[in-house]
Amino acid sequence: MVMAQESGVSFSHKNWELVCDNTNTCRAAGYSDGDESTGSVLFTRLAGPGTVPTGEVTLGDIESDGANPVAALTLWINDKSIGAVKAAADDTWRLSEEQTRAVISAVKGSSRVEFRGGPSPFVLSGDGASAVMLKMDDVQGRIGTPGALARKGDKPESSVPAAIPAPVIQAVKVAKAQERPLTAPEIAALKPKLLATLKPDDCDRLQPSADRDEEGEEAITLTPLGDKHAVISALCWRAAYNEGYGYWVIDSALQEAPVLVTTLGSDYGEGVISYSQKGRGLGDCWGMGSWVWDGQTFRQSSEATTGMCRYIRLGGTWSLPTFVADVKPAQ
Repeated sequence: MVMAQESGVSFSHKNWELVCDNTNTCRAAGYSDGDESTGSVLFTRLAGPGTVPTGEVTLGDIESDGANPVAALTLWINDKSIGAVKAAADDTWRLSEEQTRAVISAVKGSSRVEFRGGPSPFVLSGDGASAVMLKMDDVQGRIGTPGALARKGDKPESSVPAAIPAPVIQAVKVAKAQERPLTAPEIAALKPKLLATLKPDDCDRLQPSADRDEEGEEAITLTPLGDKHAVISALCWRAAYNEGYGYWVIDSALQEAPVLVTTLGSDYGEGVISYSQKGRGLGDCWGMGSWVWDGQTFRQSSEATTGMCRYIRLGGTWSLPTFVADVKPAQ
């Protein structure tokens, strides 16, 4: 049986990037030249023999603010129309299988790929595409097979490794309890234990020499998870446009050693710790992730980015996961 791997693969070259998750599903995103792209194309391919990539397109909408929605989009390669691109419900456009093959072939060479119909033409760069396609083939074990994107061969398609199953997490229902601040004696007893779980730069706000806000000591809070466990939270760091909280699991009596979950946290609620951090102040690129309570510990359930910071969409361009899990809802 093929076992789940711990994390995925990320790779970028010039105007293209590749992100493969822990099941070996791979996503390759391409952009136009320059720091402000007019759009992006995403190719997604499941792991395993016999799968084919699917393609989708998104257009930049920061400047237009969605005021004038695009009515029609067409694909052109070397100034020859390859047909209309089908609109999808999520403000993206879906390439047909034929269009997907045509674009992949074109960006590996010197052909001009253009999408017309938006506020401004979107010319897809080919710079970096070949390297990213080759890396995708390598991660999925396709090099030398007929289905390879970059380096085809006559190895049988059956030699391609199967997809790796996503880990299964059975979420456990948590207590309906309110967060409370720890008392001064509780903090004095617990803080050394929290610091013992950290590297020196992990959580500056908890360090004895850390500068304090005007109100003084940073609050450390406790939220019960059930009769036996609780989650501890404390602000760890602040930057120009992000902040991160530390989250720990501890016994309800606060006697045992706390177990660190993350120092990137943004929120906790109903058995889920999550984070969402901007790649830059504008908010056009993000990183995010989550952990789910399984009754004993918080297990990682997701990790992703939204792709390069290319001024395409506020909130990010794509969802490019490096880690996925099959989370079973709490009963």
